[in-house]
Amino acid sequence: MAWSNNIKLFEGKKGDFIRITHLEIDGVMRRRLLDLGFVPGAIVEVLRKSPLGDPIAFRVSQTSIALRKEESSKIQGELI
Repeated sequence: MAWSNNIKLFEGKKGDFIRITHLEIDGVMRRRLLDLGFVPGAIVEVLRKSPLGDPIAFRVSQTSIALRKEESSKIQGELI
């Protein structure tokens, strides 16, 4: 079985870079994330995780934002 580097944003570890491939979010939250730079093809850096793992801080388009597991588990990307 071939190893796949496709992961959900939530699965990233501190210091990982992930290229967004797909967003499974609809409605107002999707619009908000797209406006912040979470668009397919964008590179996201995992900055830090809280002690309990939720929320997680990400950097995208020179903006830092914390997302909860609920949102970050619906964004797929490839580890680079």
